[in-house]
Amino acid sequence: MRDRFLIFRNVLKCWALLALVGLVLGAAGWKLGGYRVSILFAGSVVLLAAAIYAYADRIVMGMLGARELVQGEAPALHSTLERLSLAAGVVKPKLYVLPDSYPRALSAGRGAGGGSGIAVSLGLLGVASPAELEGVVAHELAHVRHRDVLLQTVVVIVAMCLVELSRIGGILERALLFVLAPVAASFVHLMLSPKREYAADRTAALLCASPHGLADALLRLEQAMELVPFEASPATEPLYTMNPFAERGLGALFDSHPPLPERVRRLRDVDPDWRAKLAA
Repeated sequence: MRDRFLIFRNVLKCWALLALVGLVLGAAGWKLGGYRVSILFAGSVVLLAAAIYAYADRIVMGMLGARELVQGEAPALHSTLERLSLAAGVVKPKLYVLPDSYPRALSAGRGAGGGSGIAVSLGLLGVASPAELEGVVAHELAHVRHRDVLLQTVVVIVAMCLVELSRIGGILERALLFVLAPVAASFVHLMLSPKREYAADRTAALLCASPHGLADALLRLEQAMELVPFEASPATEPLYTMNPFAERGLGALFDSHPPLPERVRRLRDVDPDWRAKLAA
């Protein structure tokens, strides 16, 4: 029942966003040239939304420079993803790899019915234990199951477009960025609740039959932030398992994740006897 509510809420937000943008551009078209221009503008929004829906995962993975990870390169990871997808009741997402050393993972696309992708970096594959990697993949798969992935993808694409608009300012680019970045960040926070991460963590723990792999992975990712440099558009922050950006500047504006200690505490509480088991 809880998952159904999360799915309904995310799909409703996507429809509301589409309707709002269509109405705004339709009204602008009406002012500029009457009903013909209004229909043209509104129709353009529908076509753009259809394109994003159909190619959302490819758009985001292309923006981030990810490539598809074929079965022969990582058979164990493909097997893990197939097993978790079956347990989650979703179509197996495509698997991508990010060619950098920063340990991170993300998901993008449409949702449980297909058209989604999960990306892991070479850095994550190199440092994560099998249990940690399974926990991270299960977390991203939970976003696919809850349709978080659809809403996150749409929000990130819109936010990135707003941030990139600052480039048209020429010598005023930085000043324009100071205006557009807070607008994009406000849009991100309006559409995305940090509670989605708690829900994905909880579902990942159920899929893995243990919360500790994901909890350990979150702690490892936090340590990596201090050791490995990372650069990307801060507007992509909602896509990742945890915020990979330093909590300052633009990175702090787009932070849509709950505090890491609270996430780890909630995961450990799923198995309250873990300390006794560890001592034994």
